[in-house]
Amino acid sequence: MTGPKITLTRDGDTGIRDEGDFRRADTSAIPLCMASVLVVDDEADIRSLVRELLERAGHDVVEAGDGSEGLRVFFSSQPDLVVLDVSMPGLDGWGTLERIRELSDVPVVMLTAQTRELAKVRGLRGGADDYVTKPFGRQELLARVEANLRRQRSDTDAPVTYNDGFVTIDFAQRAVRVGENELSLTPLEFRMLAAFVRNTNQVLSHEQLLELAWGNARNVERDQVKLYVGYLRRKLGAPPGEESPIETVRGFGYRYRPPRDA
Repeated sequence: MTGPKITLTRDGDTGIRDEGDFRRADTSAIPLCMASVLVVDDEADIRSLVRELLERAGHDVVEAGDGSEGLRVFFSSQPDLVVLDVSMPGLDGWGTLERIRELSDVPVVMLTAQTRELAKVRGLRGGADDYVTKPFGRQELLARVEANLRRQRSDTDAPVTYNDGFVTIDFAQRAVRVGENELSLTPLEFRMLAAFVRNTNQVLSHEQLLELAWGNARNVERDQVKLYVGYLRRKLGAPPGEESPIETVRGFGYRYRPPRDA
């Protein structure tokens, strides 16, 4: 059984209907990890609902009503995660995300009524960490926020650097170099590469990559793994005289093999 959903209706003025008793949301089974979350949405009712949900789970919440205000609050409060609506007047979610990504790798969960796959791909390729479509179940949104926070915190326990003679990674700076060339990776591509190099010579299944790179595999198609492995391969290239270090193991998944002379 899924939880009640927040449903948006647009008949002249924007109305919001909460199907079920929001105040009785059971968050006791969800692991508590205190964090600061910025919610950026031009609809005050949505911000209020998301604030109550996250505060009941133990998080601190700050709000902004549009992209410009969101950036001001972002830089002043330095949140651990951002919930960002796409469709806002003035500076929309896409523009706000672009500005955030210029200076920060903080997890960003996009919140939107757009359900087309192309819009989801745009968000992920633009640097979003996750994508939740309206109407959404309150527990689904909370689970995605928690998954992204856990993944971010687990990254801080990882080795500081990785170097196999082909690719060099500075995990703290989110910097990747191949030879003398610095690569520009999206947060999703970076997490996928990190999953590979932290499990060298091991076959990772589609499901494992979905968990390691996306954090929450719900509503993410297996084909998305193949798509992003392809993006990552093209950006990495290959050592001289060798194939891509990311191998396809047919029927099982993918494996990262360091160069032979590493």
